[in-house]
Amino acid sequence: MTQTPRILHVEDDPDIREIALVALEVVGGLTVDQCASGPEALQRAPGIAPDLLLLDVMMPGMSGEDTLAGLRAMPQFADTPAIFMTAKAQPAEVEKLRQLGAAEVITKPFDPMTLADQVLAIWERSRAGG
Repeated sequence: MTQTPRILHVEDDPDIREIALVALEVVGGLTVDQCASGPEALQRAPGIAPDLLLLDVMMPGMSGEDTLAGLRAMPQFADTPAIFMTAKAQPAEVEKLRQLGAAEVITKPFDPMTLADQVLAIWERSRAGG
C-alpha cells in the first residue's frame, strides 16, 4: 500500500472542518490535523510536520494565500504540496492560486465520499512531479 500523507487542514468554518475530518479520516483512512486559522497553522505546523497542506482560501484575518506564504517561508514546507479549497472556483481564481504554488484547487461544496480520493490523487501527482 502507498504511504498516505499526514494532512494539515486549515479551515475557519467548524462545520466544514467536521465534514472534512470525517471525509478524510473516517471515509479515507487518512491522518488529519486541523487548525481554525492561518496563525494557528503557522504556529502548529512545525510540530505536526504535514506531508500535504489543505487550505481554505477565504478566512478572516489571514487568508489561505497568506497562510501558504507563511508556511512556504519555513524551509521544511517550501516544497510541501498544497491544495486550496474554495467556493470561488472561477478559472481566473484557480489560475491565480496555482501561480501561488497550489497543486490543485478543490471546489466547495465538496463531496465527502470522494474528498479523500481526490486529495490522494493530487498528492500522488505532486509526488510524481506532475
